[in-house]
Amino acid sequence: MNEFNGKQTLAAEPAGDARVSTERMRGSNQSGLRAHNERAVLSLIRRHGVMAKADIARRTGLSPQTASVIMRVLEAERLVLRDAPRRGRVGQPSIPMRLNPDGAFSLGLKIGRRSVELVLMDFVGTIRASRRRPYPLPKVSEIKAFVAESTKALLDSIDDHGRTRVTGLGVAIPDALWDWAEELGAPAGEMDEWRHVDIAAELSALTGQPVQLANDATAACAAEHVFGTSKCADYVYFFIGAFVGGGIVIDGDLVIGRSGNAGALGSMLVPRPDMAGGRPGNYDQLINSASIHVLEKMMRAEGRDPQDLWRVEGEWPDLGPSLDRWLAMAACGLAHAIVSATSVYDFECAIIDGSFPTDVRDRLVAETAAALGRIRREGLSPVTIRPGTIGATAREIGGASLPFFARFLLDHRVLYTEKG
Repeated sequence: MNEFNGKQTLAAEPAGDARVSTERMRGSNQSGLRAHNERAVLSLIRRHGVMAKADIARRTGLSPQTASVIMRVLEAERLVLRDAPRRGRVGQPSIPMRLNPDGAFSLGLKIGRRSVELVLMDFVGTIRASRRRPYPLPKVSEIKAFVAESTKALLDSIDDHGRTRVTGLGVAIPDALWDWAEELGAPAGEMDEWRHVDIAAELSALTGQPVQLANDATAACAAEHVFGTSKCADYVYFFIGAFVGGGIVIDGDLVIGRSGNAGALGSMLVPRPDMAGGRPGNYDQLINSASIHVLEKMMRAEGRDPQDLWRVEGEWPDLGPSLDRWLAMAACGLAHAIVSATSVYDFECAIIDGSFPTDVRDRLVAETAAALGRIRREGLSPVTIRPGTIGATAREIGGASLPFFARFLLDHRVLYTEKG
């Protein structure tokens, strides 16, 4: 494998075998492509969980001898571990290999419009430790102070050897964070500092780690794609935070687009929510019906503190009729967005996840399915609506996966920027 502190590029492979091409898992027997072969093997084991050497050789197209050499190298570098031997009908038992959870660690930072969270994740995608802080608005100085304090605390939670295996910091952050400041209730000019800061360079200097950036909704979609259990190869993905965003997966690939802006679902036009007697036929962006900032406005109008939605991850106060109204509005917007998306590409399913409790997510999925049933869809392929399988931490997990794919796995299509 390349030296542990090397830098490479990022890939996102789907969970399961749902109609995914294996071409990128193909290895090469040319000696000059050893690094590629190692990445191919690690990517294959990550996808399948546990694999015997013979299966690895067969699926990658490597010779058994080359596959054995690679496995010895990866085992020596403590990136893989031997699993329990499996006995066949004849001959020696095969020894499957699996990723070593302690083989590598990464930091994942989610910079949201209402909260920031830093996680420490191991090589198989388990969050070992996390820290979170809510706020009314994101401020650069406060986020830098949080990262400095939290990085030390998270790294102190593992031993000295584990700290040497930390591969970098992946950051999930909304594009153009200063946009829609009015919707967030920000004073004029309050968000302008984000226009000029090189947050990747600032965080790299602060932590001493290489930094990769990804759009927060893209990172959430990548987490579902890589670590989720939806078993879909073609889907449109919605993540509902303060603002709704999304991603698209086609034929097993997370698609970023020509300019990196594919899956900008929050900007999709849908029928205008009738909060203030809007005329039928008016349209507005999805962010103004299926975003939590809309629920915040409802709470504010009732004299309640909208920060109650963000104080404890995954817990909401009793919202009564306000939640019912917001769910109906969000479901209507999502249903129209799904119909528009499926008129462009015949997605198998739509996946909905977000920064809310699982019971709220499940209600939203059910209401969206009901709203979809009330829309004319002649000429369109059937589409199912499913809950996400990662939950509120999808953006953090997606961010934390960036250094792993940058260092150890095969590059494909997930866009990020590396600094430091």
